[in-house]
Amino acid sequence: MRRLGRLAVAGGFALLFAAGVVAFNVGSDALPASALNRPVPADAIPLAVLGDSNSHSYQDSLAFKPGSEGRGGAFRARTFNWIEIIARLRGKELDPGPWGVWGHSGVIASAREALGASGDRAPRKEDYRYNFANSGAGCANLMAGRFQQAPRLLALMDTEADRWKRGVVVIRMGLNDWAGQLDVIAQDPAAPGVRDVTARCTRAIRETVALIHATHPETKVLVVGIVNEADDPGYVDRFGTARESANIDKALNDFNGSLRALAESSNNTAYFDDAAWVVARWGRRDAEGRPDYKTVAIGTTLQVANTAGDDPRNALVADHHAGLVWNALWAQSLVARLNNAFGLPLTPISDQQVADFVLPLAQQPPR
Repeated sequence: MRRLGRLAVAGGFALLFAAGVVAFNVGSDALPASALNRPVPADAIPLAVLGDSNSHSYQDSLAFKPGSEGRGGAFRARTFNWIEIIARLRGKELDPGPWGVWGHSGVIASAREALGASGDRAPRKEDYRYNFANSGAGCANLMAGRFQQAPRLLALMDTEADRWKRGVVVIRMGLNDWAGQLDVIAQDPAAPGVRDVTARCTRAIRETVALIHATHPETKVLVVGIVNEADDPGYVDRFGTARESANIDKALNDFNGSLRALAESSNNTAYFDDAAWVVARWGRRDAEGRPDYKTVAIGTTLQVANTAGDDPRNALVADHHAGLVWNALWAQSLVARLNNAFGLPLTPISDQQVADFVLPLAQQPPR
């Protein structure tokens, strides 16, 4: 029995050693030197993102395999998320980091950190280096869990502390948490679970802002509010009464009001009203809860409706994430908000530049 015990202990140490080897080596390939040493203008403003699928790059071939239906399906090669559009239209002024495959699974990242190594980013994905957003993330993933986006971004920022004095972090998180309560919200906007979501997300985002500013007080932070999930075309036949619409508006205003107050009470922090942005561009339901949406024109040839489908004439792609035009207009507004809130010297993205970017892509056939 003693020999079996010694064997068991030895086996345990072997497993721990093997786990350590795995933790340090599996998926540990760094970005190539050509990416890390790419030419970047000296005055480019580093741009980081914490968030969910609304900010996860669509051209990530690990998360969205070639030929798969996600993020545009047959149109995916020319369907871009907002940060991908920023990189293409203002990449010399806003730097989201080099593009490439980087990071680890959440389990591997946590194991590396337990052994004293860097967790880098989780999950492993093909994206811009400063983009820590991942599909499916919720407010709890900002500070804790397998992904803990903020602490891992901070570790990266600490390696270029002087540069991040002029940097910007966009926090666009909370829709997954809030939308998961939509059926409850429509009946009772003050239900305990609804209030808990608002409190939890506000607390997580407040802790994230505090964490960043504890060591990078000059870094600008933009807190983005959430949109009304009931305006998704997938819900066009639901929530169609005045009472339900009023309840949803109440809960949405409570959630976003909490984030706005947080931003306004924090130094070097501002708020982006995403719900108001959607209403201004895409419309909303009327006072009776009936759909009353707008069609957006790009140039003279492209009309985009608040519908879902992979063709660029739809506001959303078929998997109900923002489409090409939505993201181009959002990137345009983001640049404007950064200039307005923080006095940044970014070149505005004009309507003509949006059209020049979008129209050639919209005219290409699917692949």
